[in-house]
Amino acid sequence: MRNTSYSNFQLLWLVVLRVAIGWHFLYEGLVKLSDPVWTSYGYLMDSKGFLQGFFQFLGRSPEILNVVDFLNIWGLILIGVSLILGLFSRIAIIGAIALLSLYYLSHPAIIGLQSSLSTEGSYFIINKTLIELFALMVLFVFPNSTKIGIDRLIFKKTEQ
Repeated sequence: MRNTSYSNFQLLWLVVLRVAIGWHFLYEGLVKLSDPVWTSYGYLMDSKGFLQGFFQFLGRSPEILNVVDFLNIWGLILIGVSLILGLFSRIAIIGAIALLSLYYLSHPAIIGLQSSLSTEGSYFIINKTLIELFALMVLFVFPNSTKIGIDRLIFKKTEQ
């Protein structure tokens, strides 16, 4: 971890951002886990864009779909808990960026690609998924879990 110095105000809002995104991931994972009939099948089969074939391939095989569903649910939960607690946050941020990238590539916000899934508003290139991904990139370049989080205990630095 690099030496970072933030004002209390900057640190507060970086932590609030980290915890808010963590809560979003955790809640989405718990909702999926608690729904015995939830599956990513519909989402994958509705995929648009240049990777449509790949995402639909994942949805067509029941065995692969079970793995995708498991990884999606537990990825969301573990990333969420990690971000909220500030535990291995950099790893969680990388995982979250990867997951959000897959979500975006599955349903890119490009004119002419109509999804049957309901959305809020109208998007062109930038959508909520991409904005959350950008916010995670901000958290990656402005790490804060070594100041406020369990990472502070794990990655103790010697004071000089």
